Amino acid sequence: MQIQENISLRPYNTFGIDAKAKYFAAFDDVDELEETLNSKHHNLNFILGGGSNILLTKDVDGLVLKNEIKGIKEIHEDSEYVYIKAGAGENWHQFVLHCIERSWAGVENLSLIPGNVGASPMQNIGAYGVEIDDVFWDLEAYHLKEKRLVTFTRSDCEFGYRESVFKRKYKDQFVILNVTYQLRKKPRFNTSYGAIEQELEKMGVKDLSIKAISDAVINIRSSKLPDPKSIANAGSFFKNPEVSVTKYEELKSAFPGIIAFSLVNGNMKLAAGWLIEQCGWKGFRKGDAGCHANQALVLVNYGTANGGEIYNLSTEILQSVNEKFGVILEREVNIV
Repeated sequence: MQIQENISLRPYNTFGIDAKAKYFAAFDDVDELEETLNSKHHNLNFILGGGSNILLTKDVDGLVLKNEIKGIKEIHEDSEYVYIKAGAGENWHQFVLHCIERSWAGVENLSLIPGNVGASPMQNIGAYGVEIDDVFWDLEAYHLKEKRLVTFTRSDCEFGYRESVFKRKYKDQFVILNVTYQLRKKPRFNTSYGAIEQELEKMGVKDLSIKAISDAVINIRSSKLPDPKSIANAGSFFKNPEVSVTKYEELKSAFPGIIAFSLVNGNMKLAAGWLIEQCGWKGFRKGDAGCHANQALVLVNYGTANGGEIYNLSTEILQSVNEKFGVILEREVNIV
């Protein structure tokens, strides 16, 4: 373990924000985590994973830890499923590819989502009709105050749309160490959401496979979303808002082109990107802070924007959407 001082966090967040941490250290197992927490630099501010869902708005006057716990292993199987445990510090997309290579099905629709394994249950990440909730088995986490290991089952996590207990009830109380997924030996293909079927047809796919679905998702995401290595961003900045059917019908009457999806609870989920685009933000740029030209859901840093400039832009977007549609958007990205 090595604790560094006055370290720029720019390499550790996909927004490329040059905020500084007073103290910084990485850990690759629970013993190293405990050793660091027991050091004199015990003023822990937050844990970094892949840094792909965070906006740093100021320097950090305390300790920032980076989770680098690695490892992927099969721990159990039955007639229908294989159970795969992955370290929280594993790159999510590389984990997905690892599963596809071994014909472990269930996460192929979640290809190319930025970030690490540890964030997957925290955010209940989802895309193209699949969420972590669908493949999650359990996770192991470290309770920071009680200094003990705790196992969380699916029901313990209380998954919701981009939500879990780790974002609300237990926020900043646990460090996720590893996650176990329940993956299928025989795939159940999910191609009905978004443009997957059209992309598969364009690709000329005759025999459907999880590899083909993954390739289609990668193609679609690459065409819509900017690579953080090229343009700094944190993916979708806002959640898709949920409204009642009554509210949706009102909006549909006033805005016939509105995009929405029905939910099992009877409500409607609106496409936040469409709402933002209708307010004129798509492609907007002020200094180095902007709204991406191809996807209005994504805020970007074109170079040297600071976290405050990105945050202020997001506030303006929230206000304009509320004024035009009477809909309150919620930030998906964590603000620090």
